[in-house]
Amino acid sequence: MTAGAAPLGPWSGAALVTGNMIGSGIFLLPASMAVFGVYGLVGWACASVGAMLLAALFRSLGRVMPHAPGGPYAYVRAAMGDRLGFVVAWGYWVSIWCTNAAIAVACVGYLSVFFPALASEPALGALTGLGLLWGVTAFNALPLRQVAALQGVTVVLKVVPLLLLILLGWDHIRWEWLMVAGRSGEGAFAAITAATTLALFAFLGMESAAIASHRIRNPERNMGRASVMGTALTVVLYVGCSVVVMGTVPPEGLMDSPAPFAESASTFLGPAGRDLMAAVAVLATFGALNGWILIQGQFPAAVAADGLFPGVFGRTNRFGAPLVGVALSSVLASAVLLLNFSDSLVSTFTFMMTLSTLSALVPYLLSAISLFQLCAQSGDGVPGGIRALAAGCALFCGWVIFGCGAEVVIYGLALLGVGIVLSLLRARTPRP
Repeated sequence: MTAGAAPLGPWSGAALVTGNMIGSGIFLLPASMAVFGVYGLVGWACASVGAMLLAALFRSLGRVMPHAPGGPYAYVRAAMGDRLGFVVAWGYWVSIWCTNAAIAVACVGYLSVFFPALASEPALGALTGLGLLWGVTAFNALPLRQVAALQGVTVVLKVVPLLLLILLGWDHIRWEWLMVAGRSGEGAFAAITAATTLALFAFLGMESAAIASHRIRNPERNMGRASVMGTALTVVLYVGCSVVVMGTVPPEGLMDSPAPFAESASTFLGPAGRDLMAAVAVLATFGALNGWILIQGQFPAAVAADGLFPGVFGRTNRFGAPLVGVALSSVLASAVLLLNFSDSLVSTFTFMMTLSTLSALVPYLLSAISLFQLCAQSGDGVPGGIRALAAGCALFCGWVIFGCGAEVVIYGLALLGVGIVLSLLRARTPRP
């Protein structure tokens, strides 16, 4: 292991998973979900079930292939070969830098509580988002133990206030606000499908431990535990907080709020509660950005080590940090952020998180198929539980892909098509 790359234990691995999930998604999603009314809560429930299924999927894959840095990409490559492995790697890498662009937007949204001009002046908001993105990128050039330590601290500092929000806000919920009809103009099934798609973005990251399995001590045991424990904790916090926020902020005000958690806290804690929750949200999104930028360097480095991405992605500094992969991913995230910052914060965030979700769903779907194939290839047969888990995950992923909507699917297919073209070109290029 390279210098500065001390292995992560089970708790620090769980902190990576939880920290990557509890970030931009939960803090801006209530505004995006408000248009669906009561169906938004049903969407949260469906997304929670799907996230636990996917966490169980990665735990099972971790037992089959415990030493497989790259997570979904590594599993698909082992089961289906280099070409599909490359396409999955490409799609997942796209989802990472789209996610980081969305996280930066969410962080700017909560900073606007203290600096209102960030919400009213798109250019200033975009520059602030770029500053956050590149500041954390520079921090990830430090030794892994320091990056992991920051992740652990931010997880604690954001989980505790969220628990307090649930406990203090529960008695102030206006339950009739949770039961209002949605304004999306869609039927029940379509609204639930769209809400589930949005909610799933908040759970992206349950595979973080699998991607960094080579940095986790005793991955046969600890990787799966980190995935399931981190996801379970996140489900409890997400559902509880969403009920409180949607039940304490009027639906008509929630839909356009750039800081829904801060608005919720202000209803029962006053202005001080609003500022406190906004600060917690800034900290949470900053912590998620730190964790995902770690992943955006580790993931392409793992693919480069297998020879499917250019070797430059695996080039590291003296601390073992893959700087080229981190920097290039941040360049692309910056481009996505700038191209979409002309709209409101909520609409910009909604588009980017849906695109991120779609880009991650294809690797998730193929990971479910890979679990079945890897077990079949072992010669011991495929247990009934594995069959059911793989089928359940595949059906869930297919449903949510359908729910992404035509515009996002077109963008996603275009990006995936670029990956397929690159895969074909790579196959025709003579190797030394």
